[in-house]
Amino acid sequence: MELLPWSHHASSGFTLRGLHSPPSGRPVLHFVHGNGYCGMVYAPMLQCLAAHFDLFLSDVQGHGDSDHGGRFLGWNRTAELSLEAWNARRGVFGDVPAHAVGHSFGSVISCLMLARAPHAFARAVLLDPVLFPPAMIGLMALSDVVGLYGRNALAQRARKRRHHWPDRDAARANLHGRGMFRGWHADALQAYVEHALRDLPGGGVELKCTPAREAEIFSSYPRRLWPALAHITTPTLVVHGRATFPFARRAILRWESSNAAVQRTELPGGHCFMQEDPERSAHAVRNFLMADGAVLAPLPRAQPRPLR
Repeated sequence: MELLPWSHHASSGFTLRGLHSPPSGRPVLHFVHGNGYCGMVYAPMLQCLAAHFDLFLSDVQGHGDSDHGGRFLGWNRTAELSLEAWNARRGVFGDVPAHAVGHSFGSVISCLMLARAPHAFARAVLLDPVLFPPAMIGLMALSDVVGLYGRNALAQRARKRRHHWPDRDAARANLHGRGMFRGWHADALQAYVEHALRDLPGGGVELKCTPAREAEIFSSYPRRLWPALAHITTPTLVVHGRATFPFARRAILRWESSNAAVQRTELPGGHCFMQEDPERSAHAVRNFLMADGAVLAPLPRAQPRPLR
C-alpha cells in the first residue's frame, strides 16, 4: 500500500497532516480516525480497501503527525478544518467520486462534514459512530456548565493512560488483550504499535496523541449534533458492533428511523470491530460504496467467525 504524505497549514494556525495514495482514477475514500488513534492504525482494513479505492487519511489536531495546536478546538471546528484540508487537496484526485469513512469520533467528524458540505461526498460509511442521544447531550451541556463533564470516566481513564514504553516490543506486550485492545487482530495491534507511537530522541517510544489531548476530546461533545444529522442527505451506511455502547446503539436507531438517507447494519464485535476483523469490515464498506443504487436493502448480519 503506497501512500504519500500531505500537509495543510490550516486557518487555525497549525498544520494538519496525513497520507494519501497516488491518484489512480479510482474513487477516493476520505478517512478520519477515532480519538487517540491515527489513520494508519487501521492499516489492515485500509489495505483491503486499497485494491478498490484511493485513500486520503486525515489526522486531526494532536493526532498522528498533525500539530498539537494548543487547546483542542472542539468537534465542530475539527470538522471544519478537516473539510478545509480536504478541499485544498481534493483536486489531485481529479473528477472521481469521493466517499466519507470514519470510525468513532472520526465518524462524528464525518457527519459534521456531510452536514456542512452536502455535495462533497457521494456516499458515507460510519463505523461505530459515538452518536449521543439528545437527552445525553443535554446532560453533558449541564455538566459542562457546572464544570463536571471533564471528570467523566472516559476522560479520567485517558488521563491515566500509560504513554511511554522502552520500545515497541514492550508496548505491544503491554497492550495485548487489554482494555480497548481486547480482541484486536494481531495485525491491527501491530499497526497501532507502528503508527500511533513515535520514537523519542533519548530512547523509548511514546504515544503521538497525548493522554491529555485524548481526555480533552472525551471531555467535550459536538454542538448542535442532531440538527446536523437531520440535514444529512448523503446516502449513508452506519455499521456498528454488536457489543457497542448502548447509548450509541439507541442514537443510531433513532437517526436511522428519522432520516431516509441512513441505513444501519451490525457486525460481530465491540466498538473497534474493524480492528477485530479488518477483512470483514472492509467488505461491508466496499459492498455499500460499490453498489449500483444509492438506496440499498439492509446488509445481512454476519455471523461470528474466528480471526485468522
